[in-house]
Amino acid sequence: MARYFGFAELETNLKREVLAGITTFFAMAYILIVNPATLNKAGMDLGAVFVATAVSAAVGTFLMGILANYPIALAPGLGLGAYFTFSVVLGMKVPWQTALGAVMISGVLFFILTVTKIREWIIHSIPPGLKYAVSAGIGLFIAFIGLKNAELVVPSESTFVTFNADFIKSPAVLLALFGLLITAVLMVRKVKGAIFIGMVATTIVGIIAGQVKVPTDFFAMPPSVAPTFLRLDVAHAFDLGLFTIVFAFLFVDLFDNAGTLVGVTSQAGLLKNNKLPRAGRALLTDSIATMTGSALGTSTVTSFIESSAGVAAGGRTGMSSVTTALCFVAALFFFPIIETFASVPAITSPALVIVGVLMASNLRKIEWDSISEAIPAFLTIVMMPLSFSIATGIAVGFVFYPLCKLIAGEGKKVHPIGYGLGVVFILRFIFLGSI
Repeated sequence: MARYFGFAELETNLKREVLAGITTFFAMAYILIVNPATLNKAGMDLGAVFVATAVSAAVGTFLMGILANYPIALAPGLGLGAYFTFSVVLGMKVPWQTALGAVMISGVLFFILTVTKIREWIIHSIPPGLKYAVSAGIGLFIAFIGLKNAELVVPSESTFVTFNADFIKSPAVLLALFGLLITAVLMVRKVKGAIFIGMVATTIVGIIAGQVKVPTDFFAMPPSVAPTFLRLDVAHAFDLGLFTIVFAFLFVDLFDNAGTLVGVTSQAGLLKNNKLPRAGRALLTDSIATMTGSALGTSTVTSFIESSAGVAAGGRTGMSSVTTALCFVAALFFFPIIETFASVPAITSPALVIVGVLMASNLRKIEWDSISEAIPAFLTIVMMPLSFSIATGIAVGFVFYPLCKLIAGEGKKVHPIGYGLGVVFILRFIFLGSI
């Protein structure tokens, strides 16, 4: 084991790797609660999605450790899960089976792009400003969903949405506020696993306040995955009108995964000459996990930035990922507890807001001093929460970026792919309406 993972070369040992893997698991364990709760709103079975989430995370993370030998964990992405539910299924009225088909297609395309090395060409062709804008926009989008689910933001006839002025009268909203406050305190204090610990603390307070029911069981056999297993509808996902959905899944996964890989491996000191060794293997695990997840019944799987918690704890090799994967397998037997957490919006909503804060940190990387960069970036960001669609934000950004560059006399800075996507999205708006 030491030779396979290279413990001596990376100056680590089994104990340190195992502890790092456990640290990573608790830093991202919230996804086992939030993802099923989110996809359940799309009409999917809570227990089946929980199993799909845990298994796809275990498969992707295990492969990352064994094939790529990196201390990086994977699981269904929170932003893409929100897009899957609120934009595609509830917003566009697309059956969740068809949406799963779109996830499968994006996973297959990602696999092909990685194997053929086209992935690197695409990554280099998309301007950095739009990449950062998409990430920040998704952060605002899921934070808005969290505030909405917690009923801190409510509908208004005059202003569309407004702050819930009567929050003091609602025990559920007060519990959500407590959850947000305690999680923020833990994050500020840099407590490892702050989001998950915040959920546990909110649950305990909720039980004391009578807002959360105590589960009758704590351990049980995993629920059946039959309600979602192989229920994906790939045939209908090939419909022209769903092109933007597939593209959004593919685009966000492509750059979110690449960014996380570079960020975490850089923190661990694993980059060589500013390049990522075994990058192809790392990206293949993502596509395999996404295809596995869609077959089982969950949204796109991607690398988690929370892996940095394990790296901070000393993780340097794939053994850390293998440990995290085993933790996801063990979590399958704790569904009664997860079910209690997932059924209460006040417990899950603060996690959405905090993750939104973390994703919005990419705002600082955008060249705001360049108006030709700022306009498309801003429109990308603001259109996601206002249109309640990640895909719309991406489309608007790709339309305005080449236009702004042409007007600024900087047309040569736009890659031909950028012009092509701009034309495609303009035609999409004209002939296929809203997305």
